[in-house]
Amino acid sequence: MGLFDKKYCDICGEKIGLLGNRKLEDGNLCKDCAKKLSPWFSDRRRSTVEDIKGQLAYREENREKAAQFRTTRSFGEDWKVLLDEDDRWFTVTRARDLAEANPDILDFDAITGCRMDIDESRTELTREDADGKDVSYVPPRYEYSYDFFLVISVRHPYFDEMRFSLNSSSVYYEPQKLPQRAPMSHAPMDRPSGRPKMISPGRIDPEDCAEYRKYRQMGDEICQALEQARSGGKQPAGAAPEENIIMREAAQDIPAAGPWTCPACGGANTGRFCEYCGSPRP
Repeated sequence: MGLFDKKYCDICGEKIGLLGNRKLEDGNLCKDCAKKLSPWFSDRRRSTVEDIKGQLAYREENREKAAQFRTTRSFGEDWKVLLDEDDRWFTVTRARDLAEANPDILDFDAITGCRMDIDESRTELTREDADGKDVSYVPPRYEYSYDFFLVISVRHPYFDEMRFSLNSSSVYYEPQKLPQRAPMSHAPMDRPSGRPKMISPGRIDPEDCAEYRKYRQMGDEICQALEQARSGGKQPAGAAPEENIIMREAAQDIPAAGPWTCPACGGANTGRFCEYCGSPRP
């Protein structure tokens, strides 16, 4: 068959338009049928026609659950985790009309894990000198941005995780803009003591940023709610922490505590980045 030969969908039989083909392992799928698949499904190219027919049958059965779903608890902003505690169901969706959107409805028992991934990026800030050129600050200054993702691991025939963003736009943190001491009514709290934290110039700690704390706490809250839902509202007796099936993890590679010397400027530090030049801990 030639490149521009007419193709037909092996599911619905309709003619596939230009650029509308979604290849399967042994056939073709039109974009309209592809839209009916689970949004968490990512293995289409290795799926057979029979596999896709099976999933579409499941999706039609799921539509009945979506119509019956009654939200008892809701978490999140843009993407929402919804719980139906009466039927022990949950779903993750951005839609308001569940019957129309048909999001995947899963049993609480399908949950196998939950973690939060926090993606961090760093950008050097510059200033304009007398000649109008952008130059570095001395010592260098940086702006940090963070994106928060929740990953719910599940047992399911068509996907094994549901990964979605907690924040709709990146959270930005510039340590140099923070005052040496935050006002008592707005200062971030030191967790062990419960007292306001002292903020020193150049110290890199995103927990000083209210937006960062908001989304980190949101992720923790969702993981805790899913853990309670799966276990029937309480932690199984005698379960050790490492046996806990819901693991709240941050993707940031946090190094071991202890002092270190910056190889770039020779400064003495304890955090993830040098307080003097901004270089990451080796």
